Amino acid sequence: MRIAIPNKGRLSEESLKLFEKAGLRAQFRADRALVARLGSHFQAIFVRAQDIPEFVADGAAEFGITGADLVQENARPEVEELLDLGFGQCRLIVAVRDESPVQSPAELPEGTRVATSFPGLAKRYFASLGTAIRVVPVSGAAEIAPHLGVADVIVDLTSTGSTLRVNGLREVGTILDSSARLVANTKALEVDDARRVASDLTTALESVLRARRKRYLMSNVPRDRLDEVRRVLPGISGPTIVDVLDQGRWVAAHAVVDEDELYDTIARLKALGAEGILVTRIERLLP
Repeated sequence: MRIAIPNKGRLSEESLKLFEKAGLRAQFRADRALVARLGSHFQAIFVRAQDIPEFVADGAAEFGITGADLVQENARPEVEELLDLGFGQCRLIVAVRDESPVQSPAELPEGTRVATSFPGLAKRYFASLGTAIRVVPVSGAAEIAPHLGVADVIVDLTSTGSTLRVNGLREVGTILDSSARLVANTKALEVDDARRVASDLTTALESVLRARRKRYLMSNVPRDRLDEVRRVLPGISGPTIVDVLDQGRWVAAHAVVDEDELYDTIARLKALGAEGILVTRIERLLP
């Protein structure tokens, strides 16, 4: 089965890394090839991110990876979101010039000119506010439109807001939060084999995502302090306890720990008399 992947940029790089960690390394025939094998199960086709919803909807690819903003802009019933991949995070926002008195999108009057490369999302958003707008289509650099008198406001993607500030613009509202999504052709999912493949693929990718910012911690702890250790190492369903061959004084405690909690967890274990603490990365984690 075919998976459409962005042909350049961060979405492309992160997608290929994710597939490789899931055991589906891309194998190219040449450096600039537009197709590649993903493991022994899939064929990747590399196209523009904005074209991927259409490729999947038309059945040119059974699966695809692209931004939620592009999926929702196209709003095709033939495309179903399967998994939020967590990278490529950004927001589709409404912005005005710094000197504008407008503080929220609801304050914009009828007929406001909106420069955007997301006309569908912009129209639907302002329609939900009861405001009819005039869309000024742009393919890029929407930030310049208000300064040229082409539009009154813009609807565009931002991640840090720095480009808005540099161009004298101010955010007044968020239309949606976006990130990379795994999508599938809804008609293809009606077939049992394709539905099984979709489930296996989602499980594989999700196991990699679940392992991020998790660490596997192992430590020898005093047997007589196990009740306290259990409170320190809750793990997924409690720590795994293994006997140590030392006449019973020690046991080995194994658990999955959030990366952000490692410092405090190790300090608490040492306070309980733990020894031989070892922390390793986790490649994949299935519940």
